[in-house]
Amino acid sequence: MKEITSIQNSYIKQLTHLKDKSRERRKTGLFLIEGVREISLALKGDYEVETIIFYPDLFSVEQLNELTNQQINRIEVSKEVYQKLAYRETTEGILAVAKSKNHDITNLKFKTKHPLVLVAEAPEKPGNIGAILRTADAAHVDAVIIANPKTDFYNPNIIRSSVGCVFTNQMATGSTSEIIDFLKEKNINIYCAALQASVNYDTQDFNKSTAIIVGTEATGLSNEWLKSSTQNIIIPMQGEIDSMNVSVAAGILIFEAKRQRGFL
Repeated sequence: MKEITSIQNSYIKQLTHLKDKSRERRKTGLFLIEGVREISLALKGDYEVETIIFYPDLFSVEQLNELTNQQINRIEVSKEVYQKLAYRETTEGILAVAKSKNHDITNLKFKTKHPLVLVAEAPEKPGNIGAILRTADAAHVDAVIIANPKTDFYNPNIIRSSVGCVFTNQMATGSTSEIIDFLKEKNINIYCAALQASVNYDTQDFNKSTAIIVGTEATGLSNEWLKSSTQNIIIPMQGEIDSMNVSVAAGILIFEAKRQRGFL
């Protein structure tokens, strides 16, 4: 087992770039995972873990053996090195380097006859994406699609805020036009959460192949989505504002679809 004690080590510098820079993650096809639950879910989701890094004062070899019996490269690091790599303020003493998957929309496949899909257009906050992924995991949707992504799925804040659900959802990305073409080709009805020409969300039949589309709180959905919509839907609100957090809205709409499908 290798041991690294210096933050000036070239490999540690590379890992720091993976943590901080989306460009580096895309270029290398690698990313960092922090935490026992997150690493466990990545292994469950068939992610290829290349290396496990641990600080023995917080995470022992025995705990590591319990986490995985796979033949994965292991590196023991000093406290200084671990603190350099860790993203969280409170941590468990374990990180992993894993290989990213290809999330192009053309690779998306459904196992069910009438899939339920959640699409978010250009969400800006990694925390919102993480919350959306947690909702999607709880509802066991067939896929989460991000249109015109502003960051990659392996942003450490997405991994943290999703509590590892980023590894348990089937995910895809693409441009708005690519995703619309894909949904139409698959005969999936498009329900856009929008104020214009909308009906109450609970008046629609979500038992057929369904894609629920949500946009940002600031600008909503682009006209391209609204022109392609099977029906625009709205969540009635009694307060003074006409929008809510995108992850909350997604949760309300997705769980109505699940209720209609008899899963609640």
